[in-house]
Amino acid sequence: MVRKTNTQIVKELRGGKGEVEIQHIVSKEELNGHGTMYAMVRLKPGCSIGYHQHVGNTEPYFILEGKGTFVDNDGSRTEVGPGDVCYIEVGQSHAMENNSDQDLVMMALVYNA
Repeated sequence: MVRKTNTQIVKELRGGKGEVEIQHIVSKEELNGHGTMYAMVRLKPGCSIGYHQHVGNTEPYFILEGKGTFVDNDGSRTEVGPGDVCYIEVGQSHAMENNSDQDLVMMALVYNA
């Protein structure tokens, strides 16, 4: 089967700022109970995904383009860019911010513990 991605625009995702564009590559149903999201995520300049906790699942980010600030479970802030992997363990919290002047593009996979 071949199909197009399903693009969704979410305002203030998880309490963040601005809009986040999510291109769902595989649907929740296509993940067959193993997870809830596999997507390419785009944060425009000044946008963010708010600080939130992962209960019963985990989520790695893989940065494709741009630069951002990853806020880790302990509150530490790390600048990330292409090739970086941000890994959120089960039960941990995190956020992502784009404080740059270019889009931040990353892959995100939310899968069950």
